[in-house]
Parts: sequence; structure tokens; C-alpha cells
Amino acid sequence: MSEVRKEMTQFRELLEQALEVSCEFLRGLERRPAACIDAPPLPLESLPRHGMGTAGALKEFQRRVMPYLSGSAGPRYWGFVTGGSSPAALVGDWLAAATDQNPATFGDSIAPVVEVQVLNWLRQLFSLPPSFDGCLTSGATSANLLGILCGRQFAGRVQGMDIAAEGVSGASIQVFSACPHASSLKGLAMAGLGRNNLTAVACEPGTERMDTVDLARALCASDSPGKIVLASAGTVTGTDFDDLTAIASLCRKYNAWLHVDGAFGLFSRLLEDRRHWTEGIEAADSITCDAHKWLNVPYDSGIFLTRHADLLEQVLAVPSPYLPAGNGQPHFMNRGVENSRRFRALALWFNLRAYGREGVAQIVKDNCLQAAQLSKWLASAQGYDLLVPCKLNVVVFRPRNCPDIRAWLDRLNRSGEVFMTPGQWDGRDAIRAAFSNWSTTNAHVQRVIRLLENKSD
Repeated sequence: MSEVRKEMTQFRELLEQALEVSCEFLRGLERRPAACIDAPPLPLESLPRHGMGTAGALKEFQRRVMPYLSGSAGPRYWGFVTGGSSPAALVGDWLAAATDQNPATFGDSIAPVVEVQVLNWLRQLFSLPPSFDGCLTSGATSANLLGILCGRQFAGRVQGMDIAAEGVSGASIQVFSACPHASSLKGLAMAGLGRNNLTAVACEPGTERMDTVDLARALCASDSPGKIVLASAGTVTGTDFDDLTAIASLCRKYNAWLHVDGAFGLFSRLLEDRRHWTEGIEAADSITCDAHKWLNVPYDSGIFLTRHADLLEQVLAVPSPYLPAGNGQPHFMNRGVENSRRFRALALWFNLRAYGREGVAQIVKDNCLQAAQLSKWLASAQGYDLLVPCKLNVVVFRPRNCPDIRAWLDRLNRSGEVFMTPGQWDGRDAIRAAFSNWSTTNAHVQRVIRLLENKSD
């Protein structure tokens, strides 16, 4: 009998051991350093001829790996825009691994039906019309790539070309953006459009918000029949929102594809006093969002929505005789980069079923209040400069009279009390603190403020 088969007789015990290790990690998040800056390398040893079994591997994990994991799942990790795992989402993700479903096609199991329901709930969560459809992705990078690929296919159609079938050679495509996320530039490279071929649109003075007058000028001056506009609903540093109503109008006038990166800014639609920031997004051709940010489901989980699912499937169709024929339901392998992928919809299904719209909205509200709390303190603190008014969940600041911001930030992060990431504002180094974890409280903000008070001298 193989070792794997033997372990199935001990499976419950092994899972209970894994559960205890998981709970030990989660219980220790309050004490664990927010980031593990100096994790040692694992020894360069040969692959063992004979394994040590799952129980042995679990002990090895506890000894060699677990002590050096960051507290990124916890309440004081304020780098990038990183959510944690809610209890419901963690349960859903555990069951996704246990059931090991591949939701690529209909007819095999209920898994793709769950994804259809989750996409419907997400449309309702963000108050988007039912004309939007799409798929779950590995994150905003993949979702932004899908938006660019659909835009490329649209630009080819305008020129009488099927780029997915014929290739990009001979097509004329111009891409316009004011403050694109790095993942969109990566997408342009992967799509064969070139990250250096982006036509830069001016920002409004003192912001990262697209200047629509300059966009109109650039679109009018373009002699390319294929046009793609990359807009932002929440830029990465200033948390600025483009005027999507005006941009959508310009895109209709000049027959351009409009893709909106709303990786975390789309959640502003859950706040009544800020919902107007994304007015006009209903007219976008495609939208990106991230579930492993403010929906607090485990990595990896992104969202791609488009009003043109036919173009998405033209780009990503998988013609093969062994695959089932269409039955009126979407085959998700025809909508995403991967043919085979994990049942990532299940964590979202659990999260949305467990907490509903109001539960998600409460997390967003709490995090915004926490960001405002830190921002208010920084604005009055003698040793710091608040660089941008806090609009949503990102606080941008720098220590005053500091010659090396990044070295200062490195020392702060090495304290283990908090983790923040660098940024730039007005051409100078800055620090970003982003709030998107369900477990963060006002007490954690006060804990970090006390740390900053001691660091300011």
C-alpha cells in the first residue's frame, strides 16, 4: 500500500493537527510581527528519497517556516491594500481545497453554478446592471489583463480584424491613461501592445485624477482607429477617482474601449456619502476589482466584469474536441487565463452568504474611519506631514525633515508593530498606510500612533 493510501486512514487526525496549527497561528496574530523582514533562507538540501509523512512535514513547517511568516493576515498590516481572511471565507477556502473542484466547465459539478451565483451577488453588491458578466481571476493583475485583451479585440473589430485569431500584426491600437496601475502596464506588455507605447494623459493639478480636457485633446488628435482608455476608480496613492461620466462620454464619441481599474475603489459604492465618486461606471466596457482586498477572502481572488462577454470569450476560447459543447451556460475556461483553476468562488460564496451586503459595508466603513483617525493625528502631529487628504482608506504621509524616507520606513517596519509600504507623491518619496482588514480596530490605530510618536524625534 502506498504511503498516501496509508495516511488516508489517519486523515481526520492529520486535519485536526493542521487545524490546531492554523488556530495557533491565528491566535498569535496580535503578537506576531506585522511583517517578517529577515526570514532566513531554508537550507540547500537534497530532495529526500523517502518522505517523513504529513505529520512530520507539519512539524517541520512549525519549526522552519511558521516562525517567519508575516502577520499580513492580521490587523496591523497596512501595506499595499491587503485584506485578511474572514472566518467565513477561511472556511470556504478550506472546503474548496477539500472538495478540489475544477469549475472550468458546466456538466461536471455544481461548482460553476456557484460562480455564476457569486458573480450575480457581486453585481448586486456594487449596484451594477445585469449587463455585466465575467469571471473570477487570480487577482487584479489578471483582471486588468483581461480588460486590455478585450479592449484589444474591440480595437481589432473596429478595423475588421479578429486579433485573437489573426494576431496583432497590422493592427493600429493606441492606449490612453493618466495614472495606470503597474499591473496595467504589465498587462500591456503581455498583450503585445507595449508598456512604453502608452499615451500619457495629464492629471488634474495636485492629483492623480485624469484631466478629461487633455483626454479629449489626445483622443481627437489620434489617427489610430483602435483606442483603449484605462481609467481609475481609486488610484494607488492619492485614492483619486476619475470622472467616469465624462470619460465614458468621450469614449463613446471616439469609439474607444473604457476599462476601469477599481481594485479597491469600487467598494466606495457601498458608502452613501461616496457612491457618487463612481458615477458613470455603468457605462464602462470592463471593470477590475479585487476580492482579496476589501472582501477579505484568502489569496488569490480577483474579479473581472464586462458588458461584452462575447469579446472575452473570443479572446480566451478553448476549442478542443474533448471539451463539452455549450449549453447556454458559460464555460469559465473560455473566460479566464487558466483552463484549470481552483474553486475560488466558494470562499466568496461563504463570505457573502455569511455577512451579506451590510456586513461587507460595515468593514469598509470601519476601515475608512480608522484611516481618518490616523490621518487626523498626522495632520496635527509636529513631526509629520500629511500629504493628501484622506478620502477613503489610504493615508499618505512622510516624517518631517527626514533625508531618507525609505530607510526610516524600513526601521519602522522592522519594529514588527506595523507594516506600511513606500510610495511617491509630487515627485518625492512618501509612505502609504492602507486599511482593508476586517480585524483592525481603533485600538490598533492608537497602538501605531504611539509608535509614531516615539519615532518622530
